[in-house]
Amino acid sequence: MRSCRALQATAVVKSSLQLKLKTSTEDTCISLIKQCHTLKSLKALHASILRSLHLHLHSLTNLISHYASLGSISYAYTLFSHCNSFPNDAFLWNVMLRGLVDNAHYHRSFLLYTRMPYLQIAPDNFTFPFLLKACASLRILNLGSQLHAHAFLYGYSSHVFVANSLISMYAKCGLFPVSERVFDKMRQRSIVSWSAMIGACLQCGFHEQGLLLFTRMLDQGIKPNRASILNATACVRRENAAHQMHRVIMDNVLDNDQSVQNATMLMFARCGRIDLARSLFDGFTNKDLVCWASMIDAYARADLPLEALLLFNQMRLQCVLPDSITHLAVIQACSILASLHLARTLHAVIIRCFLECQLVLDTAVLDLYMKCGSLTYARKVFDNMKGRNIISWSTMISGYGMHGHGKEALHLFDQMKALIKPDHVTFVSILSACSHAGLINEGWECFDSMVRDFGVTPTSEHYACMVDLLGRAGQLNQALEFIEKMPVRPEAGVWGALLGACRIHSNVELAEIAAKSLLNLDAENPGRYVLLSNIYASLGKRREAYRIRNLMKSRGVKKKVGWTSIEIKGKMYTFVAGDRANPEMDLIYSELGKLMERIRQEGYIPDVSFVLHDVEGETKEMMLYAHSEKLAIVFGLIKLGHESSIRITKNLRVCGDCHTATKFISKVTGKEIVVRDSQRFHHFMNGTCSCGDYW
Repeated sequence: MRSCRALQATAVVKSSLQLKLKTSTEDTCISLIKQCHTLKSLKALHASILRSLHLHLHSLTNLISHYASLGSISYAYTLFSHCNSFPNDAFLWNVMLRGLVDNAHYHRSFLLYTRMPYLQIAPDNFTFPFLLKACASLRILNLGSQLHAHAFLYGYSSHVFVANSLISMYAKCGLFPVSERVFDKMRQRSIVSWSAMIGACLQCGFHEQGLLLFTRMLDQGIKPNRASILNATACVRRENAAHQMHRVIMDNVLDNDQSVQNATMLMFARCGRIDLARSLFDGFTNKDLVCWASMIDAYARADLPLEALLLFNQMRLQCVLPDSITHLAVIQACSILASLHLARTLHAVIIRCFLECQLVLDTAVLDLYMKCGSLTYARKVFDNMKGRNIISWSTMISGYGMHGHGKEALHLFDQMKALIKPDHVTFVSILSACSHAGLINEGWECFDSMVRDFGVTPTSEHYACMVDLLGRAGQLNQALEFIEKMPVRPEAGVWGALLGACRIHSNVELAEIAAKSLLNLDAENPGRYVLLSNIYASLGKRREAYRIRNLMKSRGVKKKVGWTSIEIKGKMYTFVAGDRANPEMDLIYSELGKLMERIRQEGYIPDVSFVLHDVEGETKEMMLYAHSEKLAIVFGLIKLGHESSIRITKNLRVCGDCHTATKFISKVTGKEIVVRDSQRFHHFMNGTCSCGDYW
């Protein structure tokens, strides 16, 4: 009975629709098309239109466009292919091109475009933006340049729509100077033009230039729109610029836009004002998933993983379902803490949330286990992956390298080459693995094979790996010679690798050469100043060490606060140098004193060169004793009792004195001590370290 009524109701709806179509104008027909929110309803309407009306061009293009917008590119293309009544209409072809590009059928859009000249259909100023967007998405510079030439031949290269697309395409393909040239030659510019050029600056890493362009736009009296604000806020790297940008947003009444709110929050977090970012977050009345994910990601990027995890739990309590992007931010937070317990818990949550395999998340979990020190779990995830892409292989190779297992990394690299062609990221992973394991010959062979066997042109990252490889092995002069012969200008990473090697081998002359370039190229990186200062300090050059520290202060560069964390029975404990916050600090310092005496008897001599403060020698030793690494290790010895290993995480490079002390501690206690610092893993056992004393 119910089914009969349902059929009758459907019949009534259909007859009503057909009556409406018979008496309708074309505008009514188009209005009905736009009201269809599902593919099923659109197909039903399409069938009724075919029975009741002769399709006009406008109705037809709207149908094709709506099929494409609902993701049914096959229906859209079938309908387009049967448009024999309007074979030479450029507007119709543009609608189909847009549908293909919007659904990421980029190569099909190129093929469709090649048919246009044969049918004597001339492209117009709307045709080229769709095709240039496809080129930008695929990073196909050659084809993009050809389309630029075509646009010039047809007289559209200076048209504002086409020029805007050219700016974005060239920037995404890495040709920023050409983007600039296109922008400068534009006779008229819309707000979209300015936004595209600011976005090009952002895309290519020219953040200051992007902000200057935004200021120039405002000075010309052009009112910013949402897109230009989003691009400009992403360019901000300094706190004073962040406050100025916030005022511009408020003045233009864009502060209620959710995307702008999220961008403003991230801007302050990126400039080191995570407190202001959180204040903005708390003030938002409607927090969507993107807002929660952005704040969690901001905490993770600011080295505040506990706050990120706390916010993630609050989000779940408010019944906001996390997506894959949110989980990626939480994975990053867990990887900072290097908590195996948290990693396994989060992995279980991800499995429950995403029953189907998600390659990006699987790869992130693989990387998480690596950073938590568990090669076993990482390899299980890798072996169980239903599909592997080049990032999965590179991540596993990189993980072996982080733990000093260079031979295993090379073996996996050989397996990969038999299945998939390695790219520039893979070569960074394998060269880094060779460097950490001291495999010089193998490293050279991998580097030489890049161009010879795989056609991969070395970038600054690959050169930095080779400098690191040579430098760690003590071949500092060869490393400098290698830099001088580079076919590209050495970037900060290359000089940073040489400076790190100079620290290992106490070569102050080459350190000064590296620092001269480095402190100009990477002036805002506090690690560079600290490293050079430590080199001077270790060689007794106190005045030079103070000079570098003062230079750092004068430039407004703040040193990161060092901390060390340890997980005890599923709970994370964090220590800083000279910490007094833990309720058991009296016991910790008491046990630390006893431990220091034991390792002294074994031959440990405190390296007071790592203390820059102008105090007495005994005070310097006490300051070394209170380093966060030692406090965390002693706390672990107290709490973990008979457990065979202690795992700690340092957010910066482990200090030289703590590295030496930890070797002695592993010897006198018989414990394995696993330390993850910002560079790699150190496995201490019986008085030795897996890094071979250079890291």
